[in-house]
Amino acid sequence: MEIKEIVSKQREYFYTKETYDVKFRKKVLLEIKNLLFKYKEEFIIAFKKDYNKCEFDVITTEFSMVIQEINYMIKHIDKLSKVKRVRTSIVNFPSKGYIVTEPYGVVLIMAPWNYPLQLTLEPLIGAIASGNTVVLKPASYTSNVSKVIFEMFKEYNHPELIWTVLGGREENQELLNQRFDYIFFTGGETVGRLVLQKASVYLTPVTLELGGKSPCIVDKDADIDIAVRRITWGKFLNAGQTCVAPDYICVHKDIHDEFIKKVKEQIVKFYYIDGKIIDSFPYLINQKHLDKVTSLIDKEKVVFGGKVDGLLLEPTIMDNVNFKDEIMKEEIFGPIMPVIIFDNLEDLLDKINRLEKPLAFYYFSKDKKKARKVMKYSFYGGGCINDTIMHLTNDNLPFGGVGRSGMGSYHGKKSFEIFSHYKSLLVKSKREIMIKYPPYNDKKINFINKLYK
Repeated sequence: MEIKEIVSKQREYFYTKETYDVKFRKKVLLEIKNLLFKYKEEFIIAFKKDYNKCEFDVITTEFSMVIQEINYMIKHIDKLSKVKRVRTSIVNFPSKGYIVTEPYGVVLIMAPWNYPLQLTLEPLIGAIASGNTVVLKPASYTSNVSKVIFEMFKEYNHPELIWTVLGGREENQELLNQRFDYIFFTGGETVGRLVLQKASVYLTPVTLELGGKSPCIVDKDADIDIAVRRITWGKFLNAGQTCVAPDYICVHKDIHDEFIKKVKEQIVKFYYIDGKIIDSFPYLINQKHLDKVTSLIDKEKVVFGGKVDGLLLEPTIMDNVNFKDEIMKEEIFGPIMPVIIFDNLEDLLDKINRLEKPLAFYYFSKDKKKARKVMKYSFYGGGCINDTIMHLTNDNLPFGGVGRSGMGSYHGKKSFEIFSHYKSLLVKSKREIMIKYPPYNDKKINFINKLYK
């Protein structure tokens, strides 16, 4: 089916208003959930083929996240879609005010390769729950996972509601030349700019989930064992190919040596058996990305790892890094942990806040008051105190970027909101205050002045 035909078919179906029915949306969400369980094993096999992602990580970081979103929407969709009565204003007395949700229409969702199931289907769930039709464009780099997504919705056999487009750059260009009512893009800044440019032709609203260099600060009063365990996990999850991974670690000079020592031990504990890296450690997605990531390594600063075997780059630590180093010029998106030593927290925060706003921010300290202050006055899309990445798992916390790390947010309630237009509706009584009508005189002017003191 041609892309232009897909979009046209979905638009015509949207005009039938069938997707406005909340019961219909719930039915679709349940059908998607059932399909996911049916194709679960195929997804696990596909992830292994694409970049050696293990079953546990597929279930916890991909599959379960989508199921959680479906369950949330099924449970809350009635409340989220309900017409809300709001108070009226004195100048409209007597009247009633309402906020009415409606779907945008035909939605394009463009997903990346690093979490190809989660980041394709989580936005889809929000779009369907809100009553839209959806064209999905999963990543070409994870071709096996994308094929399973395609086959799953081909079996679903409702292209007028959900359709998957496979392919690469050519198909992306063709999709972006169509008129959509909303575009949801997750990926890099370069393509994000192109999406925004194309969307501007039709003034199409856009959500951009991008990335950036997310800082992680370990202060001198942190619980170092907890910090080491959670940072090591967060940094090397998915071989560092996570948009909210702690990109670089700033460690106070008083605990630096101990931190480095314990991170080395933790890496070995997590990822090595008998001196060899475990078979389930993920690969980098392709040779091009491997070359880009390894080009950032300064061998003189490597204190652990750095070896390459095929597309496998073992967990790597670079110590005594500074903000001028090559590795600090762009998001790493790989299993390299740069460690920066700091002395003065205020100076460090000032330096970080002058950089581009990151997608995530992490701070480790036992001092709750100081931690809240640090997080309040730092720029980031979302973050954690004394943990990494886990803020994504809470449906009640919106996920999204700020500045060059993105615009707009989703997850849970926020997913419903971004794919819905909130219409304002005023219902007026026959009675009204006549003051707004000409002719105007001093009496009316005095009344208005008293009203708006």
